[in-house]
Amino acid sequence: MTALTLSTAAAPGLRADAIVIGVAKGAGSRSGDLVVAPGAEAVDKAYDGKLAGVLETLGASGAEGELTKLPAPAGFKAPIVVAVGLGAEPDAKSEDAGDEVYDAEALRKAAGVAARALAGSKKAAFALPVDGPGAVGAIAEGVLLGAYAFDVYKENGKDAKGKNGKAPLAEAALLGGKPRDAAHKGAVARAVAVAEELNRARDLINMPPNDLNPAAFAAEAQAAAKEHGLKVQVLDEKALAKGGYGGILGVGGGSAAGPRLVKLSYTHPKADKHLAFVGKGITYDSGGISLKPAGHNETMKCDMSGAAAVFAAVVAAARLGLEVSVTGWLALAENMPSGSATRPGDVLRMYSGKTVEVLNTDAEGRLVLADALWAASQEKPDAIVDVATLTGAMMLALGSRTFGVMANDDAFRSAVHEAAEEVGEPAWPMPLPEHLRKGMESQVADLANMGERMGGGLVAGLFLREFVAEGITWAHLDIAGPAFNEGGPFGYTPKGGTGSAVRTLVRLAELTAAGDLG
Repeated sequence: MTALTLSTAAAPGLRADAIVIGVAKGAGSRSGDLVVAPGAEAVDKAYDGKLAGVLETLGASGAEGELTKLPAPAGFKAPIVVAVGLGAEPDAKSEDAGDEVYDAEALRKAAGVAARALAGSKKAAFALPVDGPGAVGAIAEGVLLGAYAFDVYKENGKDAKGKNGKAPLAEAALLGGKPRDAAHKGAVARAVAVAEELNRARDLINMPPNDLNPAAFAAEAQAAAKEHGLKVQVLDEKALAKGGYGGILGVGGGSAAGPRLVKLSYTHPKADKHLAFVGKGITYDSGGISLKPAGHNETMKCDMSGAAAVFAAVVAAARLGLEVSVTGWLALAENMPSGSATRPGDVLRMYSGKTVEVLNTDAEGRLVLADALWAASQEKPDAIVDVATLTGAMMLALGSRTFGVMANDDAFRSAVHEAAEEVGEPAWPMPLPEHLRKGMESQVADLANMGERMGGGLVAGLFLREFVAEGITWAHLDIAGPAFNEGGPFGYTPKGGTGSAVRTLVRLAELTAAGDLG
């Protein structure tokens, strides 16, 4: 990953390949004008205070994510200046220094755009607005996430056209950051831990399914557990059968690569709260006997994004030393059609003892999650949060960049939503209408794995609620939309696996450790 340093050096004398500055759309008396953001004063001065005008001539408007390059002024040791848009200029003023306070997510996105654009560079200096450790952490996180690249399958670092691929930005100096300030150093350390684990999740999501089957995923978890001092338990087919995990076995029964249930545990010696995170880990989803139509299979390696997010969040919590216990449950299976696959009409006896009539084998994620949720419930954690690329219905409802949040407790649902928005992960609270439960009634089993077509994402949430033990606070994150970006990169989000929900889970763990989550 990109190396980060904090620097109080002045931009003109810093040896780097580029100086990154922020620009914005003016507010108040400067409404409509392009303004140079704090942090770039020395750069603006070198242009005789006319940098904004020069950038406007080049077409810059300050819009979020917009990037403009221009030659650096005479006397600068860096050859170019990279101006990146921050969106609207804020009106608020910092009580400490009078500097304009920019939203953390705006800084995170700007840093990500610049880091991606500077791929192939050895060093860049980021002279973005810094008014405290929060801004330092946001810029650091944006750089590390924006510089991400997945190229392990490209021979000798070459792309598909045979041209030399560009390595990620090697080093980023964060100007305005204080190298001796404990809060600034702590913000960078947190950003590094979270970004490295989030990028680990991205790697897993982007890995082709012929290399990442349930056993391989479990091995990744075992390796990470050894590295970071976590406890890990892996249940294979025999152990799952002995334990009665009918949902996971039913989904994984059609594949030559057997299913796994992985329990990954981090325990802080001073912790008095326990969170359980449960992740859907379908390493490839063909739909099973209810085969997906042509054109819907190509990205189904991403159907384990929930498990990847849970895995990354548990490791990040351990690396941050949070005073909370966090257990991750990875429900891993490959959903394939074969002579041993579950058929529509089959009835599965779940780990909880309930029976489920399978009406559609492509509604498999809820089946593996059901077993894992009940297993997590047996430890009586203070709260359970499950994460899953669960339904296309949620994408129809919220689009491709926002995940839905459902819960059995309104206050907890609000807390999860607020945590997601705080870290820059768009989310929206969704209901669990009781009348939709009737659609899952079955003549031959306790319930069916399908209900009404309309409101399908909510039906899935109601199904999962059936497998959370009474008295346990629970939330469900349906990340079907934002988990895998099929379009072009934006902000600090790459094409492909995004690592959606990792930062929300980490923030929930931080809030719990601080006693701020109920």
